Amino acid sequence: MAAPNALLVMGVSGSGKSTVGTLLASQDRIPWLCNLHDILQRDVASGQPVILACSALKKVYRDILIQGKDGAPLKCDESGKEEKLAEVKLLVVHLTGSFEVISGRLLKRKGHFMSPELLQSQFDTLEPPSAPENFIPISVDKNLSEIIATIIETLK
Repeated sequence: MAAPNALLVMGVSGSGKSTVGTLLASQDRIPWLCNLHDILQRDVASGQPVILACSALKKVYRDILIQGKDGAPLKCDESGKEEKLAEVKLLVVHLTGSFEVISGRLLKRKGHFMSPELLQSQFDTLEPPSAPENFIPISVDKNLSEIIATIIETLK
């Protein structure tokens, strides 16, 4: 059997698909984050505005999104000549809320399931952004128009 490049975790409701999938994904985030970094870098280099939605719960994950796995600002082209890569200047918008507020929001969702245990594991894993990271914390208690206005004001 050839090595798979994708994985499906299947089973009946309650069999643990979400839990198993989440735990598997947590083992192998680095290649995925590196791919996202490459996309960010490509789009930044082309002058496109970029918006990425990603949990990036740990600082090391956010660092990879900004710098790539090796943090190298240079890349070799086909001839072996080094070329300077576009710098990813990322503003991290950290949407913050208590466990109670977030779990209440999840319970109201249709078609998206996350158990309280899985949500608690995300809260346990979370390393909130801090200096020298470029970030703004925004409470999810604000309404959407306030959240958007805060972000736009920060970008000015």
